[in-house]
Amino acid sequence: MIDNISSLILEKRKLFVFIILMITGFMAYKSQFVQLNYDFSQTVPDSDPDMIYYNEFKDTFGEDGNVFAIGLKDSSIFELNNFIQYQNLIDNVKGIEGVKGALGLSTLQILKKNTKNKNFEFIPIFETIPKSQNDLDSLLKLISKQNFYKDKIFNKQGAITLLITIDKNILNSNKRDVLMKSLIDDGNNFQEKTKIKLHYAGLPYSRYTIATNVKDELTYLLVASLVVTAVILFIFFRSLDAVVIPVFIIGVVVVWIFGTLALLGYKITLLSGLLPPLIVVIGIPNCVYMINYYHYSFKNFSDQRDAFRNVIKTIGLITFITNLTTAVGFLVLSTTDIKILTEFGIIAGINVVATFFVSIFLLPTVYLYLPSPKKSQTNYLNYRFINYLISLFISISYNHRKSVFLIFTVIFLASIYGLTKIKSVSYIVDDVPSESSLMKDLKFFEKNFSGVMPLEIVVDTKMKRGVQNINTLKKVDNLEKFLSDKDYVSSPISIVSFVKASRQAYYNNNPFYYSMPNNRDKNFILRYIADGYQNNISEDNISKSFVDSVGQKIRISLNIADLGSLRLDSIVNNVFKPKIDELFSNSKSEVILTGTTLTFIKGINFLIENLLQSMLLAFLIISLIMSALFKNIKMVIISLIPNIIPLLIAGGIMGFLSIPLKPSSALVFSIVFGISVDYSIHFLAKFKNELTRNSLSDSILLTINQTGKSMIFTSFILFFGFIIFAFSNFGGTIVLGVLTSIILFVAMITNLTLLPSIILHFYKK
Repeated sequence: MIDNISSLILEKRKLFVFIILMITGFMAYKSQFVQLNYDFSQTVPDSDPDMIYYNEFKDTFGEDGNVFAIGLKDSSIFELNNFIQYQNLIDNVKGIEGVKGALGLSTLQILKKNTKNKNFEFIPIFETIPKSQNDLDSLLKLISKQNFYKDKIFNKQGAITLLITIDKNILNSNKRDVLMKSLIDDGNNFQEKTKIKLHYAGLPYSRYTIATNVKDELTYLLVASLVVTAVILFIFFRSLDAVVIPVFIIGVVVVWIFGTLALLGYKITLLSGLLPPLIVVIGIPNCVYMINYYHYSFKNFSDQRDAFRNVIKTIGLITFITNLTTAVGFLVLSTTDIKILTEFGIIAGINVVATFFVSIFLLPTVYLYLPSPKKSQTNYLNYRFINYLISLFISISYNHRKSVFLIFTVIFLASIYGLTKIKSVSYIVDDVPSESSLMKDLKFFEKNFSGVMPLEIVVDTKMKRGVQNINTLKKVDNLEKFLSDKDYVSSPISIVSFVKASRQAYYNNNPFYYSMPNNRDKNFILRYIADGYQNNISEDNISKSFVDSVGQKIRISLNIADLGSLRLDSIVNNVFKPKIDELFSNSKSEVILTGTTLTFIKGINFLIENLLQSMLLAFLIISLIMSALFKNIKMVIISLIPNIIPLLIAGGIMGFLSIPLKPSSALVFSIVFGISVDYSIHFLAKFKNELTRNSLSDSILLTINQTGKSMIFTSFILFFGFIIFAFSNFGGTIVLGVLTSIILFVAMITNLTLLPSIILHFYKK
């Protein structure tokens, strides 16, 4: 059957090439319709109870992760000319499409008691632009008395912040970049005019900055991967055809990637954007194995067509299997409930398999139009360095088997110990260099305002108008005082803040009275608040954002420092929740924590758990594939051992070097296992073939001699191809590149030393 297939491929090669070119043209046409995904990545499925509640929270109170903050700490801002420029900045910001509101010093309002209507009214502090420095100082003094805004808009150290609310629909569309650029441009204009340094923060800004940097970096990684692989191909093969043809083949598959995205209706995410450089690195080894076997075969057959017929017969099926196992490493990601992983896995899996078909049809066709290989083009088969390595691997396998077993046993035990030291931790603003402006600005806000990562607490009183219960409000106040004492938590804001400000307003704006009503004045103040709630609170003021429409639920909104998922999870469960249970133990009220920060924590744990399950599934499927290929359970076990050890070594390195387990590093293990096992498949397939004609010892010798050279070439390409990711500006990409390079290089060594040693020692037939 394999003879018929190889003949069909060669005889109908023009037809197959025509079909490939037609598909490529169609994919290129569809590629123009691919769009970038501007939506924030959600790692917790919508069916999860916490996600359901979070979505209900947003329906009730609005978004919690759509605030862009501009902060500064410079006393010159309080000079009249600079303050006018600050006011102009706010006015400009308000005029940008997608900005729903801007809260800064010059837009603050105070509550004023209306004795006639028996309610409180919001009155702007700056009704007009101050005409003199004295007028400005007077208004600033009035602002300093408003405890409601203290540590939210300004603090005692002179830091101030401008909070800009952005329409979520704009943030999740292609208008986001224009909006964020306009905001930053306005900020830069302000800095040029006043020489006052601004700091930017908030989820919209951090995500925009990271997405922009990664998008730029992906282009660089694609170009770098092509250049690096091309250089390595030329160094090994010393001929242009061995460089141009593989690069052309991979270029076709890259076009197919974008076409597949368009056909399936997927958008380009930060994850799927990594596929082009990944396919370049993963796909080139297909061509290396085929060219290498072609040159070997040509030396024996002296005819190009016969040589390629032998290539297809010898490694055609094996190459398909290796591509399939690699595809499995990607496709298992589609079994998760995480949309971005599912799309990434499907697109990658389809195109890894497509790489095989494009290679097996295009490469022989192109080479058959070229002259027969010259001696100079096959000299690489006798490179002294490669032959030295092959001789070294043979010597180790034949003469030092016990040492091999001992060394790898020690490495295995050390790696297991290292695995126990791995910790899983991620940050909301993750993998960004500490010296970057994004991280410096984040530290500014954490130092002056205790962070900008949103955290929400909802108190459900279980009754309509329950927010007017003074005992419930006092419990909320005690909780807010407890939270305010933590240096990693910002000053909370809720209806309680509004009640305190109302009491201050009731007593003619005396800051001394910014506190909860006592038994003497609570009836007056709560009646004013109740009347205000009846008349206008449900329309468009502060209480609409912090009390639901029936007055049953209270929203406590606060910001927290980006402490990492591990510490945040500990704080929530071991600090916040016990205090909540203590304060509300004798109450009918139900208190629930939610918000972007908590969904992030759960999402990280959910993501890593799914990735580990995917790796186990890939392990099982690949084992079944190899069982079907070799029909021998002993061979399957033998083949898996050399590929499990490199994974353990990578895990041990992470543990010893305190590299945290996060999505970027967990993703490596699932994908790379499918790639590294290719070495074993090629080795064992060749060994099985030689075993039909030679003794066990000779079969191993011939296998290492021929397959070993291709494995060495491939490992160098994979190592240097993935190591380019180490030059990224993002920690996650660096870890992905370094770990993948290490795993694959070690896998080559284990498959050329440990694997033959195991076979020689245990395989008796």
